[in-house]
Amino acid sequence: MVVLNKIYTRTGDKGETALGNGARVPKHSARVNAYGTVDEVNATVGLARMHAKDETDTALSRIQNDLFDLGADLCRPDMESDARAEYTPLRITPAQVDRLEAEIDVMNKVLEPLRSFILPGGTQLAASLHLCRTVSRRAERLTVELAEIEDVNPATVQYLNRLSDWFFVAGRMANNGGKDDVLWVPGANR
Repeated sequence: MVVLNKIYTRTGDKGETALGNGARVPKHSARVNAYGTVDEVNATVGLARMHAKDETDTALSRIQNDLFDLGADLCRPDMESDARAEYTPLRITPAQVDRLEAEIDVMNKVLEPLRSFILPGGTQLAASLHLCRTVSRRAERLTVELAEIEDVNPATVQYLNRLSDWFFVAGRMANNGGKDDVLWVPGANR
């Protein structure tokens, strides 16, 4: 269990932060950028939940918890040392990726196929989910960039990739099952 009885520690005042394994790195490191952006995704999900109800809110709650797991995964480098850790480090699992895929498939079954790209917007929930989608794409890009220079659990990239798809399909669902999607009209304002 985490106990936070003091919020500021002054340990980051010189531009460094501690990773989950205790190593100190610059706050602008690729790893901190990746998990920091995952935290941004989580904050946008919190905003989307203000407009969500029932199953969508429940799914977004699960996603928020997964995003904390994903941040914990990214903040602990050196997966090979997991067996020697004092506690079992959190890692995103293929089952979490599979759950997102299954939920996407269920939502997508009731949607008409797209015949145009759609613009982010429509209902408040749909617009919020599109914001979640774009920030999760940024988190994915930063995680892929990190994976080029350091070891990263491959399931983190897979999860972020599926998550942005989940947000896209859920955004369509929030627009009256796609009927009120805002369609892109190429060259409309020339």
